[in-house]
Amino acid sequence: QVQLVESGGGLVEAGGSLRLSCAASGRTFRLYSLGWFRQTPGKEREFVAADSWTGGWKYYADSVKGRFTISRENGKNTVYLQMNSLKSEDTGVYYCAADRRSPPPTSAGYDYWGQGTQVTVSS
Repeated sequence: QVQLVESGGGLVEAGGSLRLSCAASGRTFRLYSLGWFRQTPGKEREFVAADSWTGGWKYYADSVKGRFTISRENGKNTVYLQMNSLKSEDTGVYYCAADRRSPPPTSAGYDYWGQGTQVTVSS
């Protein structure tokens, strides 16, 4: 069982930056691929980025490539999402997720999910 808790969301102006954190419970954090998703009202949850627990592979949605960076600290059981050059369309609730599969899925079929953190980008 893995429990995930996101933090770091907030209100930021377009062009600004935020760093989201997701702290996980459990002693086998290093054996999980980790993903970030986002969702806005009326839309399906959208893949943002993922980090494979094998091979060091990272995956990004085309809409965030070059602006967002996913990273992890296994010693702290934490995954991060550094978001730069934010746009109004990045607004949404951001969720982190964990899954044993590697490479990680880019769909929403992860085993474990956090409760989400709101990111609002004002234009």
